[in-house]
Amino acid sequence: MEDAAAGTERNLRGSGVAVLLGQESGRPAPCCPHGPTLLFVKISQGKEEGRRFYACSACRDRKDCNFFQWENEKVSEARLSAREEVNRSCQPSLSHRQNMERYKQFGLLPTSKRKFCQECQQLLLPMEWGKHSGHQVLSDLSIAHLQRPSQLLCPLKNKKTNAQYLFADRSCQFLLDLIIALGFKRVLCVGTPRLHELIRLKVSREQESSVKSLLLDIDFRYSQFYTEEDFCHYNMFNHYFFGGEAAHEICRKFLHQEKGEGVILVTDPPFGGLVEPLAFSFKKLIATWRETQEEDHSSKELPIFWIFPYFFESRILEFFPSFSMMDYQVDYDNHALYKHGKTGRKQSPVRIFTNISPSMIVLPVEEGYRFCSVCQRYVSSGNQHCEICNSCTSKDGRRWNHCFLCKKCVKPSWIHCNTCNRCALRGHACESAKAGCFICGGAGHKRSTCPTLSVTERAGKADRNQKLKKNKKIKMDTVKRPYVKHATFSRKKIKSKKKKNALAC
Repeated sequence: MEDAAAGTERNLRGSGVAVLLGQESGRPAPCCPHGPTLLFVKISQGKEEGRRFYACSACRDRKDCNFFQWENEKVSEARLSAREEVNRSCQPSLSHRQNMERYKQFGLLPTSKRKFCQECQQLLLPMEWGKHSGHQVLSDLSIAHLQRPSQLLCPLKNKKTNAQYLFADRSCQFLLDLIIALGFKRVLCVGTPRLHELIRLKVSREQESSVKSLLLDIDFRYSQFYTEEDFCHYNMFNHYFFGGEAAHEICRKFLHQEKGEGVILVTDPPFGGLVEPLAFSFKKLIATWRETQEEDHSSKELPIFWIFPYFFESRILEFFPSFSMMDYQVDYDNHALYKHGKTGRKQSPVRIFTNISPSMIVLPVEEGYRFCSVCQRYVSSGNQHCEICNSCTSKDGRRWNHCFLCKKCVKPSWIHCNTCNRCALRGHACESAKAGCFICGGAGHKRSTCPTLSVTERAGKADRNQKLKKNKKIKMDTVKRPYVKHATFSRKKIKSKKKKNALAC
């Protein structure tokens, strides 16, 4: 709770909407189709402005989930009943157990009768073919197809809620090889379906492989392919298990196996998601894992790989100070920009944040990574060691330059701005110019209300504005009137022409 409150205090420095974690008033938060909602507040210049309200934890766009309720609002019984009905209607038509029964029947079918509807994203049994006759259907599904559901299912595309940018095979294989090299036996895959898929493939192909995995994901479609022991329907923004206590218990048992030893959490959240609720949920998973730890080992941490863009580094470190960022560039199959092999600013910005010692993580030399003997970690080829900072400082794979005025290394495209007193892009809008008054440069007011303007000057300006409005109105009237006259004149002219033509005939 203290960590969450501290995170909220940090977030209240800026402007916009802040999430208030651990500050709910006694009673439980109301629920939307995505589970318990979160408490938000509008802030301006670091201060709360307006009433607190509840909104969906997963969807930041009201178009995706329009739930809204003021914090202290009294909701009528009729409205509560209607809300519960909406929540029920949004749930999947089939339960996880029913999907598993269907999967068993589907697996017994010959290959020629195994079909998948691409429009409904559903495995089809023979008696259902007629209902999907006009849809695009994949036929002749082999066991290999069923082992790679992420290639059958169309990726969800809402980047703020459930964006499924799926790991490219190169990155996925690297992650799995790294996990095995570090000696982990179990992987809790939070929003990483392709890694979960690869681990299960390895187990099915190699009998000596002992790595197990459990997938927690908000995409319920995976329940068609994985048992309740292998997949839990889960919202990582509010730590909500849709399957209730039974699903929560499956996760707890997975983390508690072998007294919590040999397990790692790997997560790849939507990049548009808020860091605070994600960190809050991961800390709850850590607390579940810690239940097995003895008092002597209370300082031990659950090993984590959090895969996220490098520009969120400061936000992640606020909640997990022991984390460090690796230089490895994670790439995705279905993302237009985050691809392997690109250079300069076009490189993937996605990195691995971890609490495992960087010296233990070996990056592939064949892909251009090298070991820095001073930093005792692997870095990208363009990340040169800065003797002044005593660190390999680049975040984006390019060589950064040291600024003696800022006393740190900055991007090669940045220059030092004396007005802003910091490094920034060439041609940027200076902070003093956009933050203050145009006349005196002071903060907190605009030029129209500048105290340096006399009362008579302000009155004169108001007078001029009033005259301008009147002149504008007069002009608009004069523009409209001739248009009407011309329009009627042109119609009369057309009628007279028609009469002349008729007489001529």
